[in-house]
Amino acid sequence: MQPEVLVSALPSVPLVTLDDILQRHSHDPTRLLQILIDAQQIEGWLPAPSLTRIAAALHIPRARVEGVAGFYSFLYTRPVGRYRVLFSDNITDRMLGNAELLDALCRKLWIEPGKLSEDGLVSVTTTSCTGLCDQGPAMLVNGRAIGQLNHRRINEIAELIRQQRPLDLWPAEYFRIDDNIRRRDALLDLDMPPGAALTAAIARGRDGWLAEMQASNLRGRGGAGFATAVKWASARNAPGAQKVIVCNADEGEPGTFKDRVLLNSFADLVFEGMALAAWAVSATEGFLYLRGEYHYLRPQLEAVLASRRQAGLLGTSILGQPGFDFDIQIHLGAGAYVCGEETALLESLEGKRGTPRIRPPFPVIKGYLGRPTVVNNVETLAKTCLVALEGGEAFAATGTAQSAGTKLLSISGDCAAPGIYEYPFGVPIARILEDCGASDTQAVQVGGASGMCLASYEFQRRIAYEDVPTAGAFMIFDGTRDLFDVARAFVHFFAHESCGFCTPCRVGTALLKGFMDKLADGHGAKADLNDIDWLDRLLKNASHCGLGSAAPNPVIDTLQKFRPAYERRLVSLDFEPAFDLDAALAEARQLTARDDPGAHLKTHEEEEK
Repeated sequence: MQPEVLVSALPSVPLVTLDDILQRHSHDPTRLLQILIDAQQIEGWLPAPSLTRIAAALHIPRARVEGVAGFYSFLYTRPVGRYRVLFSDNITDRMLGNAELLDALCRKLWIEPGKLSEDGLVSVTTTSCTGLCDQGPAMLVNGRAIGQLNHRRINEIAELIRQQRPLDLWPAEYFRIDDNIRRRDALLDLDMPPGAALTAAIARGRDGWLAEMQASNLRGRGGAGFATAVKWASARNAPGAQKVIVCNADEGEPGTFKDRVLLNSFADLVFEGMALAAWAVSATEGFLYLRGEYHYLRPQLEAVLASRRQAGLLGTSILGQPGFDFDIQIHLGAGAYVCGEETALLESLEGKRGTPRIRPPFPVIKGYLGRPTVVNNVETLAKTCLVALEGGEAFAATGTAQSAGTKLLSISGDCAAPGIYEYPFGVPIARILEDCGASDTQAVQVGGASGMCLASYEFQRRIAYEDVPTAGAFMIFDGTRDLFDVARAFVHFFAHESCGFCTPCRVGTALLKGFMDKLADGHGAKADLNDIDWLDRLLKNASHCGLGSAAPNPVIDTLQKFRPAYERRLVSLDFEPAFDLDAALAEARQLTARDDPGAHLKTHEEEEK
């Protein structure tokens, strides 16, 4: 296999050596994850000698390098082929037929799902949500996103792979990702020249700008809803001169894709928001942590950063203001849902496994490399531009008393017009369903897999922190959907994404997955439902971070509101084993040519007779 051919199937990158990569990253151990991501581009995976060389060059134990490489889903320590095809496996992709398309591609390429082809050319498997729920089924091919899959496109992709056609020569329409903005409000209608918000904030001074933020009552749009100004003030007052702003663009919650749209078409607002935070906090360094599934957005984001530097909006003495020195780097994630949690993100940013930290201390006191760090969501930072331009009181005038401003919703599932909708806080669920063309709606999953499932009798509830809080996901299920299958898909997601750090989550999510699979396979019993309830309490009370405590949410919600979906799978009110020992002996009976009663296990009823 020639190196030139090998690299041609990968995303377009200069042909570089491992030494070039190490030098570009200054042999810095905190950049280990970035080094591994870049090193993987050389051969499409990370051979053992490469890991050894990286460890030696960074003067760190090889076990640490291998531990990081083994933690992230998009890093491979075994060959995965010159074409690595990953089908998005969110519930909305399943509803659109992703499994049938995956099977069709595998049959055309003569390979088994999850295995490397014999010639080392291709592998096909699944991954978690890719942020393309509005235009699925979707896939990633060597990190590049392709949406709107159908059988015609699958046939064409199979042929291109068989021809070993470089991705740069595939039809450009494959890689077109639409914003699908359906409803605009204050943020998505904002036409702001770059630097306008910064100019307004600088004119107020650092204290005046922070006061405007306090008046705005802007709360974090990442789901937790923490007051943004409080977080900024805490970091500003924390001891330490070198303060950091981090934009959390690890949008991994199933069903959420609003940040993808903001980064694609409103990147200037996001970067300006980071600079506004830096002005308030007196930070000098910023990072955009970009989820691995959005790797394809990086070139255009780097171009926006370069343009802002040239315009004096990043770098030293921003807009001629002495002492206002701030710049932004982009760091890539590599497929780990848990890194959406801010402390796990900081661990990853430091080149480690994304294991959530114990708090306190909180990141605003001791965050990135022990420095005071503000971590804000993409939408939160973009919204600060509105505060700077309009003032805090004007911003707070929209929405509800406890939820100021507007909210972006990523709407997908059973509706006529999936996409991005922006509403003032307080909008009823029923209004949203009407606007997106949903009918015969049975349930809505708000907030992604970790959120809440709303039944039809709850559709008068409103999107707001005081009623139905959400990071932005809004998945719709009509009357044809089995809510048990929906919950089971989410449980599989959590079991796969558990970082394994704490026993309650590592074991509890696996047990929960086992119970759901047992019910799905027709071996369910009423006792299993009681055990699920017990697991819910265990996970919520003993898990190290929010992933474990949220894992049972979809099961508990659907059990409470759609219990018949579970009960019709029960075959017994007592314990029912999931393993049929008599059936397992069928092969032995065949080999010994015996099928008499003595070759079968007696049932409980037969023993009583």
